[in-house]
Amino acid sequence: MKKEVTIVGVSGYGGGELVRLLARHPDIKLVQALGDTHAGQPLSSAFAGLHGSEVGTLICEPKTSKVRGEIVFLAQDNGYSSGVAGTLLAEGRTVIDLAADFRLKDTEAWEKFYKLPVPEESVREKAVYGLPERHREQIRGARLMANPGCNATAAILALAPLIEAGVLENSPVIVDVKAAVSGAGRAKSDAPYRFSERNESVVPYNVGGVHRHIAEITQEAGVTPTFVPHLIPMSRGIVATCYAPLKNKSSLESLYEVWKRAYASEPFVIVRDSGDWPTTKDTLGSNYCHLSATVDPSTGLVVLISVLDNLGKGASGAAVQNMNVALGFEETAGLEGAGIWP
Repeated sequence: MKKEVTIVGVSGYGGGELVRLLARHPDIKLVQALGDTHAGQPLSSAFAGLHGSEVGTLICEPKTSKVRGEIVFLAQDNGYSSGVAGTLLAEGRTVIDLAADFRLKDTEAWEKFYKLPVPEESVREKAVYGLPERHREQIRGARLMANPGCNATAAILALAPLIEAGVLENSPVIVDVKAAVSGAGRAKSDAPYRFSERNESVVPYNVGGVHRHIAEITQEAGVTPTFVPHLIPMSRGIVATCYAPLKNKSSLESLYEVWKRAYASEPFVIVRDSGDWPTTKDTLGSNYCHLSATVDPSTGLVVLISVLDNLGKGASGAAVQNMNVALGFEETAGLEGAGIWP
């Protein structure tokens, strides 16, 4: 029998991508979509592409509605999940949180970067950082998963195994990210996100060590980088270019050996040859992360390229992957398929 799923915050970009992925999942059924913006209306009113599909006829309900799904995806702003996750867990449900509420183990880091009340400790201690490539065994059977941030995912997948293996120095490390506008969410309406402001323009934001994903990178990769994201005029995609010094007598060949060993059995991480540079189009609409690297001979710095879809492996795709691992489904279920190209 299929597991029943509820999405809270269905009308945003993350919620919409969850609907698309879960609609083709063989082991679950979306039974409830909660979101005040389109309450009382069919899902197709929020996402016109669902017209003609069975899931498009599902009527959206207010967020205050009683949750019915055995599995709950929380696709709300930071701070919301802290107030509801404990109750959902007490009711015996499995919770995948796409916000940041349970990502950080360090209370000081949470207060510094998010400036929100600290989530209840008894709930926080149940949360697993939801990056299967790093925490698959902890995710198996878990009932509260903290989905990683999109930029953090790209950086961690590139850096973490290399730092752990002693291939890279952990300082200085620079992470330069180009991120699509959808990463800011559907509700954004201020000037930097308007087409006329963003088109044919690139803008750095949260410069100077204040971006929230720095804390995740520090926690998961064991390195605190200089991190500068840039908003680019495209709908979906992330390119993270990471720079770091090689350690001792490490080489590009030893770097690739570590990556290939770390990701040999991973279904969604593609290690590409040096010089075979991935593009955002390669991962569009997919749950894949593509990696490639080289060494700059003039500086001796290694250059790591990590590319993913911010709504796929950076958000909703990762959430579905977490659900699959936690509940013992096939890990790739609902996530099959390469990037859409061209």
